[in-house]
Formats: sequence, C-alpha cells, structure tokens
Amino acid sequence: MAAAGGGVAGLMNPLPTLLIIPTGIACDQGGFAGDALPAARLLAAASGCLISHPNVLNGASLYWSDQRIHYVEGWALDGFARGDWRLSPCRRQRIGVLFDAAIEANLLLRHQQVLDAARATLGLDIGPVLISDGPLGVSLSQGSSGSSWGSLKHPDRLLQAGEKLKAAGATAIAVVARFPDEPDSSELQAYRCGAGVDALAGAEAIISHLLVRQLGIPCAHAPALAALPLLNELDPRAAAEELGHTFLPCVLVGLSRAPNLQPAINPWQSGELSIDQVGAVVVPAAAMGGEALLEATKRCIPVIAVQSNSSLMNVSAAALGFDALEAPLWQVETYCEAAGLVVALREGLNPGSLYRPLPIASKP
Repeated sequence: MAAAGGGVAGLMNPLPTLLIIPTGIACDQGGFAGDALPAARLLAAASGCLISHPNVLNGASLYWSDQRIHYVEGWALDGFARGDWRLSPCRRQRIGVLFDAAIEANLLLRHQQVLDAARATLGLDIGPVLISDGPLGVSLSQGSSGSSWGSLKHPDRLLQAGEKLKAAGATAIAVVARFPDEPDSSELQAYRCGAGVDALAGAEAIISHLLVRQLGIPCAHAPALAALPLLNELDPRAAAEELGHTFLPCVLVGLSRAPNLQPAINPWQSGELSIDQVGAVVVPAAAMGGEALLEATKRCIPVIAVQSNSSLMNVSAAALGFDALEAPLWQVETYCEAAGLVVALREGLNPGSLYRPLPIASKP
C-alpha cells in the first residue's frame, strides 16, 4: 500500500478516498455481484489509496487484489469515519472460518474445498475452522422501500463462535451462513435479469456488523445457497454469482489483507490511516444518508456525488440540506468523471477551475 504522505515513484502523494455504495438498495453499479469493481479499480488508480467495503469489492467467484484498495466492513467503515478507529495495513491475516450448522453435507464440502483451493492456489492463511453449535437461523425480508433486509434467529451462536475463532488465533473471520433458497421467487428472477434488489444483502450486513462490533477485527460474510438453474438471459452484473458453487472466494481474498482496526485511543503507528487523512468521499447522488458520509461532512471532506448510479433510495444533497454544510460538494455524472475530480484534488487543483464558465472573482 502507498499510505498517505508516503509517495509513489513518479506520482504525487496518494489522496485517501472513501468509495461508498450502500448495500441492498438496487444500485445500478454496486447492486449486483461485484459490478462496482471497475469503478473501485479506477478510483484506486486515481487516488492511490481507496477505502471501500465488501458490497463494492465482493464478486462471488471473482475478485481483484490491489494493495491500493482497503477492504473494510461497513460497520467498521462507519467507525473509521467517526474517528473511533484507524486502519492499520496488514500484510497477511489469519482467516478463521465459521460455517453455519444448517449447511447440508454436500454444500459444506463444496465450501471446505474452497478453503483448500485458497491455501493451495492463492497461498492464503486459513484457519481455524469451526461449525456453529446450531443453525444460525437466517431469514430474509424487504423494507417498505423495496430494499432488502433480514434477521438472525440465533445471534448468540454467531458471536460465541466468533469469540472461539478469535481466541484460537484468527485475526479475521469469514462467515458462511445458510440462506433460504427461493429459486422461483419473482424478486430473484428480476435480480437475475438486472432489474431487482439483492435480497441477501441486508441480512449479510447484519451478520458482519454483529461480529465486527463484538470482536473488533475484520469480518465478512458469504451466503451458502443451492445452485440455480441456468438462465440464458442472465444479466452480466449478476453473472459472477453463478460461476461456481460458493460466494466464498472473494471474501477470503478480501480478508486476507484487510487492514486491522486500531482503536483511536491507542498510540499512533507508522502507516496507519485516519479519517483526518481522507481527501474525498465518492457516493451515489441519491443515496447520501449513510453515517460514514455524514461524519465525513463534519470534517469538511469534499463529497463527489455520482448521478448515474441510481437506486431505490432518494436521499439527495438537497434532502440533506447540503447547502448549509461546509463540506464541498461536486455533482458528477459518472465514476469516470469522479476519478478525474479525485486526480484534481490529489494534484492540489481547485476542481472549479476545470468547469466553464468561470465566475468573475468577487471584489472586496
């Protein structure tokens, strides 16, 4: 990683940037299976240091490893933005794996083979591995807006297993919970055709939030599901989820170098990142109500709102009363334009100088 202030040969110093795309609200980019990864790669190149969350970076069987990209679970990202945590770069995490006791034997074997493949092919440090004391009891639902939600019947089993893994030496945790199969649901068919909501995302967020809040280490979730029948008209954005038998590969790769969460009260260590070093936040223009964004605006961090990434949400800068805030706001059409603004900020340019017409300077 090229940390803030560390410099890159031949380039200006990095400008740590947050990329936030909320989960479970049917974003055109980032609402499917890792389909925001191209935007993340572009912004990582533009900034030299990108901080984002699993909803952006997980592509089921597909993933992209980049030392400029920091994989930070959503609850931890909010804590980072509040200033509760610093991010401490990590060369290698020891990934503990928790399997839901509800996973059937054949499906469990498929997931266990992913662990063997990750060790043999990617050289990842996997283990310890355990099965929960009983089924976790995942259920799925939708909010009144159409966004996905869910619940966990036995959070105590999840947290107890997480504590055991951490005590046994895990420095990061991947969870695989058995999710309900609904192959004939209209919502799933719409999603596979590129017009629906990721029905799993809300429940997945609950699982990872609970573990990170309890344990203070990187965690992420992969659902266990039965394979779906082939679909000729499968939307390309959903295709990554149907290439294999599990969603686990991207989670293992993401966690393998996820930064450690360092409480802000601890002494500062070289290379750590704090919210005060962040130079820009990139968000969908109609999904601007998240905690990380609101915390960033309190520090007057420039916000870049992407208009083309529509969703079920309608929380705009105007709805937030952004005009009354001191944080600079730039409305752009695409992530390509957002990347250009990040480069301008990284170079020390006033982005306003790139637009026309230029207003006449105010006179005293």
